[in-house]
Amino acid sequence: MDGARAASASPALTAPTTGRRRNMQANRRRDTKPELALRSALHRAGMRFRCDLRLDLPGGHVRPDIVFTRKKIAIFVDGCFWHSCPVHGSRPSVNQSYWSPKLARNVERDAQNTDLLREAGWTVIRVWEHVSLSEAVEQVRDAVDAAPHR
Repeated sequence: MDGARAASASPALTAPTTGRRRNMQANRRRDTKPELALRSALHRAGMRFRCDLRLDLPGGHVRPDIVFTRKKIAIFVDGCFWHSCPVHGSRPSVNQSYWSPKLARNVERDAQNTDLLREAGWTVIRVWEHVSLSEAVEQVRDAVDAAPHR
């Protein structure tokens, strides 16, 4: 196989440009707009919770966005792009060799975190950013009401 064909057969992972890197670093791990909106709505509904609490579990640690510790409920607010929403997730058309593995790893990590929590007896709720706020609050309220006090 000649050099040109070898290069196209397995493209090297290339990091984003300096500008893109700065934009990515500016993305928040916590306190995103959808997360803040949900937290505010839950608080207005009289619910009290912990934010961004590290849970050390057998097999690893997990850091849900919202945690009801006594009820053992962990809530993640997932962005459609970063967590590959089946409805609204999109794949970048540029630099796919970089983005595809990165987004796939996010989905894999989400599944691992969900499994770790469930194995430890936690209820896991994943809320997509596109879900209406009232629907998300109702989903959380139903879980909190159904969970036994521990």
